[in-house]
Amino acid sequence: MRSIWRGAVSFGLVTIPVKVHAATEQRNVTFHLVHQEDAGRIRLRRICVVCEEEVPYADVAKGYELPAGEMVVLGDDDFEDLPLSTSRRIEVLQFSPADQIDPILFGKSYYLEPDPLGVKPYVLLRDAVERSGQLAIVKVALRQRESLAVLRVREGVFVLETMLWPDEVRPADFTFLEEDVDIRSQELQMAESLIESMVADFDPSQYKDTYREALQEVIEAKITGREVVVPSEAPAGQGPQADLMAALRASVEAAKKERAGGAPARRKTSAEPAEATDAREEKAPRKRKARHPA
Repeated sequence: MRSIWRGAVSFGLVTIPVKVHAATEQRNVTFHLVHQEDAGRIRLRRICVVCEEEVPYADVAKGYELPAGEMVVLGDDDFEDLPLSTSRRIEVLQFSPADQIDPILFGKSYYLEPDPLGVKPYVLLRDAVERSGQLAIVKVALRQRESLAVLRVREGVFVLETMLWPDEVRPADFTFLEEDVDIRSQELQMAESLIESMVADFDPSQYKDTYREALQEVIEAKITGREVVVPSEAPAGQGPQADLMAALRASVEAAKKERAGGAPARRKTSAEPAEATDAREEKAPRKRKARHPA
């Protein structure tokens, strides 16, 4: 596995030299842009709008546009001279419980591999973090951008999870959050019953990228000259149900039938079966704010 960055984890007065490797990869089907008439590759040329000449990549810089339309030009030297304390260092700032970190902040994942001289302090910090049950909050600069990140342990290896800065997360300002929505207790209990009927241990290997498989089938058919077989379409999604209770009840029954052929899912103990819910006399509807309570 080829490393993309070399530096060190700074933990108090301890320095652990490490190499950073990409921990994930996209398995998308890749394409080239081609001319549909003759399949010739399309070349994208860098043309300057001022002199209308093609610009070599070596002469391309970054420009920051001002409100008046003027451009501030920055070259590679400007970025290299930035005073980043984390330019070659993963600086441990603090340790925090995992449940205090909103997953929406997480970005990309990287493996940290210790250099030969850093194996012992690496293993020491790894074991200490695992025993503490905490995550290390760090700062790091990768690809000319400084970001927050967390260090966690996965299968004996430190994983560096980059994070967004707080001001990079958009607020969820939706009008429905201020609406009063009537939710009956029977509807809520039926929804909870549906959730319980679908509880299972998560195994990602059970799922597959059907779009990518279908696209690969189209490509293989093109190569061999076979006719592309179009699969039958799934039933179109319906709009909101007029009778929500009936829809929930039907969903519960469908989920139970789907489970019947396989191993039973690990389920929580329900305080009351669905049948008891149906038999209970309906209570008056309750008004609920759509906003989730703080």
